[in-house]
This record gives sequence, C-alpha cells and structure tokens, in this order.
Amino acid sequence: MEIAKNWQDYEILDMAEGEKLEVWKNVTLIRPDPQIIWKEKSYPALWKKADASYHRSNQGGGGWKYQKKLPANWQIHYKNLTFNIKPMGFKHTGLFPEQAVNWDWMIEKIKQAKRPIKVLNLFAYTGGATVACLSAGASVCHVDSSKGMTDWAKENVKSSGLSDKPVRFLIDDVIKFVRKRN
Repeated sequence: MEIAKNWQDYEILDMAEGEKLEVWKNVTLIRPDPQIIWKEKSYPALWKKADASYHRSNQGGGGWKYQKKLPANWQIHYKNLTFNIKPMGFKHTGLFPEQAVNWDWMIEKIKQAKRPIKVLNLFAYTGGATVACLSAGASVCHVDSSKGMTDWAKENVKSSGLSDKPVRFLIDDVIKFVRKRN
C-alpha cells in the first residue's frame, strides 16, 4: 500500500470514533469516516480546536457545524497542482487527498511513455486526476454527470495554470457515455 505523503497543505492529525481530524491548509475539519473503528484519540486537545465538523443526521444526510467563520472556498496544493476546496453538503470538500498516490503513478507513467497519451477520466468529479494528467502532458477527456462538479474541475485546471492544455469536459452519465461508444 502506498501512502499519499507529499502533500504541502493537507494532513490527517488524528483519527478515532469513526471520524478523522484533518488540516486543509489552515482550516481544521472533523469529518466522518466509518472505517475508523478505534475509540481512543491520540491528541484529544486538537479536536477541541477544529474550525468545523460534519455531523450525520439520524434521518440521513447531515450538516456542518462551524466553530468559526470559514472562507467560502480556499486553495490547497499538492506538488505543482492547485485545488479549490470548500465544505459540501455531504461531508466532502471537493477532493479525495488519498488519491494523490494514484496521481503520482499516472504522472510517472505519462512522463515515461515517450509518446502522446490520451486519458479518459470517468466519474471525474472535481478533476483531481484530470489536473494531474494534464500536468504530466496528457490530453484528457473528463466525463462527469454533474455540471457543478465539472465546473469545479474547470476551476481546478485554471488554478493549476493548465487552461492551455488539451482537455475536453463532457457532462454525461458515464454508463450511457460508455455504451454510446460500443
């Protein structure tokens, strides 16, 4: 197993009781993670200093509880990549930082290919893999069914200084998109 350890602006500070305590640049969040089954917090005092926490509802869904006013969105960096972050309605922030290991692998494969590479990024969300592949020199077709997530991916491409790179954004149901091409 590889660990995403090259983050400049993201860190997991602690994990316990189905939650993780994370720093996203200078914003500390508590978010649910059902895979965290142990009870004891390593740094209990840090949890009390969190800027916001996501609480699940018994009826489904949930919401953020803010201890202080946060910016509407902010940026974090992974190597030469820049991503726009904001707390969303379902515990997410618009990025899965553990995927950085996969981005590193893709970047390495693209750079070693010594030929033009075309990437089809399905279920592309806010474009973490799209940005990584563009930065390595690939052309990317980014497919996601959500216009909002696709617009966010465009922002991430722009924030990373990659707007001039070959990328095509498609808003489409991935299953239907793939079936159309068979």
